[in-house]
Amino acid sequence: MTCPACRVPVHTQFASPELVGPIVEEGLDPATDPAWAESGAASPAEYARWSGHLCGMTCLRMALGAGAPSLFALRDGALRYGAYTQDAQGEIRGLIYAPFAEYAREVHGVDATVHRHLAAREILGLLDAGRTVMASVHYGIRHPGRPAPGRGGHLVLLTSRTADGTGVHFHNPSGTTAGSRAADLALTDFERFFAGRGVSLPVKA
Repeated sequence: MTCPACRVPVHTQFASPELVGPIVEEGLDPATDPAWAESGAASPAEYARWSGHLCGMTCLRMALGAGAPSLFALRDGALRYGAYTQDAQGEIRGLIYAPFAEYAREVHGVDATVHRHLAAREILGLLDAGRTVMASVHYGIRHPGRPAPGRGGHLVLLTSRTADGTGVHFHNPSGTTAGSRAADLALTDFERFFAGRGVSLPVKA
């Protein structure tokens, strides 16, 4: 669906949005997601192994707009550029920003810029300049009324300021409800979860 607030698509990193909550908060096996094939994965097992790691690819997919490739097609490209790695035990590591930005520029033609040190207030300037920001936050941002358990480890896509101009509007690939998948937060609340780094890129028309 397209977000009415910012006109950027809303996608989740799991193929069935209604199953995000059961998967991330109740331990449901992603392999049981009946829509797994829509992700572009080769099998339920591949989908289950990777889908929890693809918040960054989901953000890229949203920024690329309606004609974006499937989630796992984006994953395949990112793998070729080294934006994800796997250690000897098969543990998945990433998203690694620099090769991801190279991948986004060379393959998808979007001007991706890595921000290793980014203040929350600087995000507003990037949004005003027509860019979106893949920001590193704690996944607990889906419950902003609770204390922040930490900062970083998950990526969301900030797309615009809030209507009053003081906060941020963002899309969360692991949002468990419609209101947490396309959400507004005051900048001070966002900062509680934000790790101070990310990647900015334009929305592709």
